[in-house]
Amino acid sequence: MTSAVQELADRGYDGTSLTRVAERAGVSKGLLWHYFAGKDDLMEATARATIATVRDRIAAMLDLTQPVPDIIRAALRRAAELSVTHRVELRALNGIVHNLRRPDGTPRLTLDVYEETYRAQESLFRRGQAEGALRGFDTRVMAVTYQGAIDMMLAYLETNPDVDPERYADELAEVLLVGIRRT
Repeated sequence: MTSAVQELADRGYDGTSLTRVAERAGVSKGLLWHYFAGKDDLMEATARATIATVRDRIAAMLDLTQPVPDIIRAALRRAAELSVTHRVELRALNGIVHNLRRPDGTPRLTLDVYEETYRAQESLFRRGQAEGALRGFDTRVMAVTYQGAIDMMLAYLETNPDVDPERYADELAEVLLVGIRRT
């Protein structure tokens, strides 16, 4: 999958093939066919693994003993840093998400790829509500909105490399926290 990410970053979605991925990985094409039914299966597995890796990396860098608003601020900063530290992975993931389709043309990857992420975010928001830092709101709605804001932030930072990721993350955190903080 690491080789698939590199191929996607170097050649784009259409230019990526199982043959090139196998060559880059130093394995036989037959071995890839043993684990994946074809390019679409490899792309889906790569996207899911990349999302999980990024999510877990951000979570590992957070001090979950901090107050929830501080965790939200830190998580947004860590996510924004990905535009610099994990540019290749984000570019590959973007290529997969926008190109991987079912035979009927609908996207093969749906929001279900975020389910574990949504559940973790909902848990954090519920904790903030229980501690009195956050007002009452539907935590699923907020998790989807929060993740959508992160995705758009990363897309914006990708196309605007002159923008300071930390400053963008801080501004986004403030906007979100104003809306969900208990007053």
